[in-house]
Amino acid sequence: MNPSKPGGLLGPDGEPLESSAFQSHSGATKPRKTPNHLADETSPYLQQHAFNPVDWYPWNDDALDRARTEDKPIFLSIGYAACHWCHVMEHESFENEAIAEYLNEHFICVKVDREERPDLDDIYMNAVQMIAGQGGWPMSVFLTPALKPFFGGTYFPPDDRDGRPGFARLLRGLVEAYTSKRGEIEAGADQVLQGLQTMAVTPPNTGEPTLTNVEGAVQELIDSFDSEHGGFGDAPKFPHSMGLQLLLRHAERSGSGRSREVAIHTLEKMARGGIYDHLAGGFHRYATDAKWLIPHFEKMLYDQALLVLAYTEAVQLTGREEFRKVISETLTYVRREMTSPGGAFFATEDADTEGEEGRFYVWTRREVYELLEEREAELFCRAYDVDEVGNWEGSSILQRVQDASALSARFECSEDEIESRLGVAREILRLAREKRVRPVRDEKILTGWNALMISAFSRAGRALGDAEWIDVAERAAKFVLGTLVVDGRLYRVTKGDRVHVLAYLEDYANWIVALTDLYEATLDEFWLEQAVQFADEMVALFTDADGGFFLTAEHHRHLLVRLKMAQDGSTPSGNSMAAYGLLRLGRLVGRSDLEEAAAQTLRAFQPYLERMPAALHQMMLAVDLKVGARGEVVLAGDRANSEFVAMRELVDRLYLPRAVFAAAPMSGESSYPGLSGKTAGEKEVAAYVCEDFSCAAPVYSAEALGTSLSGSSSES
Repeated sequence: MNPSKPGGLLGPDGEPLESSAFQSHSGATKPRKTPNHLADETSPYLQQHAFNPVDWYPWNDDALDRARTEDKPIFLSIGYAACHWCHVMEHESFENEAIAEYLNEHFICVKVDREERPDLDDIYMNAVQMIAGQGGWPMSVFLTPALKPFFGGTYFPPDDRDGRPGFARLLRGLVEAYTSKRGEIEAGADQVLQGLQTMAVTPPNTGEPTLTNVEGAVQELIDSFDSEHGGFGDAPKFPHSMGLQLLLRHAERSGSGRSREVAIHTLEKMARGGIYDHLAGGFHRYATDAKWLIPHFEKMLYDQALLVLAYTEAVQLTGREEFRKVISETLTYVRREMTSPGGAFFATEDADTEGEEGRFYVWTRREVYELLEEREAELFCRAYDVDEVGNWEGSSILQRVQDASALSARFECSEDEIESRLGVAREILRLAREKRVRPVRDEKILTGWNALMISAFSRAGRALGDAEWIDVAERAAKFVLGTLVVDGRLYRVTKGDRVHVLAYLEDYANWIVALTDLYEATLDEFWLEQAVQFADEMVALFTDADGGFFLTAEHHRHLLVRLKMAQDGSTPSGNSMAAYGLLRLGRLVGRSDLEEAAAQTLRAFQPYLERMPAALHQMMLAVDLKVGARGEVVLAGDRANSEFVAMRELVDRLYLPRAVFAAAPMSGESSYPGLSGKTAGEKEVAAYVCEDFSCAAPVYSAEALGTSLSGSSSES
């Protein structure tokens, strides 16, 4: 059987499949009295399925050996705890006794948390996209005992519905086809495998990446820009934080007013829309509409990190107070709601509460008036679009629809007073909202996502001059080193007192960037030493001799193929972050071998940079870093000196996206060539500014440093 879309599935007789094997899929089911094989897993997503009547296994030797021994196909279901449609499919199908009984009889059923196992998610998501033409979660994929995918899709309702085949009918057809058309099944699976194997090989490169690649990516963003609502394309709308960073850097480098306008307008609209939590801070996953009003309500740690990075660069470029507020509120949310007692960051908050998506977040006009005095309630409702009708299913998603200038005229007070009154009202509503049933929080801790958040706290702390945020970053980094590094090996996941899954490329790459950001925020050489150590490990574990990095190391077992990809998903790709991180770190410590490993990665993916720039925004940031004018700023002298502090604050505040920042040891001697020999001389402090391998004479005041950097910054 050739892989086909679900709607075209035929039985062995060539006729459309019927669902006669199952009579009812919507009735109540008795809870399983004893757990299946998921009860001892760390993943909350897997634990949610531990009492399903489906005899779920985690991805392990027991499941895979049983599939081979019994010659049964594997039903692999991949999702994550905050996934709304994962919950729907569980309730409709995996809690249904008739469907569960059929699955248990004919399949080995394996459940995987995509956040814990991105290796499996990458492999089988690519397979599903080949088979079905699109992918998503929940991912439903069927494998031969040799782990080769022969059919796949995403969400399936239990019965035929809305043009989708029912899961019951689908299972019956797959079993019949697997039994009577095994040869065709195997042939189709081999075709998918061949397609996957091509992803482990990059095509011959066509030369060095150039700024032309960056210009092409920027132009694609501008061409798809929604000039009214901000963002790119139509609904659904994703934040595209890496694309926004690319636009900001292009605006700084080229002076392009259009790039700046596109980025700033989008950041404004997101901050004012329903995708942003106006009471507690933080961003929801994406908007289902073009206006940023109606989000999918889950909150992902990585979205907070990536958007804080984008807003931080916008603050450095523009000085906008509105963006400072977004950064501060988002980091406050992460610290308050997403931070473990040990200082690391939890993974997600769910979209659903009490079985309803978004219930925790929406408001009625009556609820607002019950909490606030009438005049304050009127002000709040006008500011945040709350009325009797509601803007979503009879309730209101908060969005900022009137600014302070419009409200000050109506309510006859200053704009500052308007914002102060709204701030008080928001806090009253936030505290009241806390009494509602909260969304479930996934409390596993992921190295790669924590690294992104450490970068966000570090860089925002620098740009906003807030040492408290840098302290949060440092505490989280110490947690990673103390908990997720075991016997010298970096791990990906911890929950409670269990650490498991050896780290992947994305974990190493994000961690190296985080350590570099933390060094620039603290100027503590310990973090630089750690970055170098993990960079060397990453190069040793993941390098492909043909250039670039595999997503997995050789010690990762039971994998159909070692992929080598650069396309960004909801998080930056491992190869893109590796190239970006190695370029920065190599320049900081004077390691040309690290810079060359990054250059080889960019060369390996040059054909993709040319053909599909929209999928490689993070790699475009690495290209921009490599081929743009490189800069280094090194401070020397007494770090407690007021002039040293002023110099440091100046560098932190400026937008210098292609410069690295360091402090030389007091002795002037360092094992890192870029720092060695730089001293304050007879002065108490000095600053060295270098560009494209040429250093200017040292300067000795913040004012002189500002003049020296004026050509490299667009502060306003």
